[in-house]
Amino acid sequence: MEYVAVLLPSLVVGLIFWFAMRAIFNADKSERQAEARAQAEADARAAQRPDGPPADRPDAESK
Repeated sequence: MEYVAVLLPSLVVGLIFWFAMRAIFNADKSERQAEARAQAEADARAAQRPDGPPADRPDAESK
């Protein structure tokens, strides 16, 4: 029983750290997926525009 009392605080802190890191990585993955979807939608809208480059990307001639 003494071993449990000695190891339990370290195990609890380790589990808290594991859950926190997992939440951070899942949030990062979700953010990357959302950004990729938004970029794909912007590219699809840009491909549908017949009047030149998208407004957020000026063409090389205008520089």
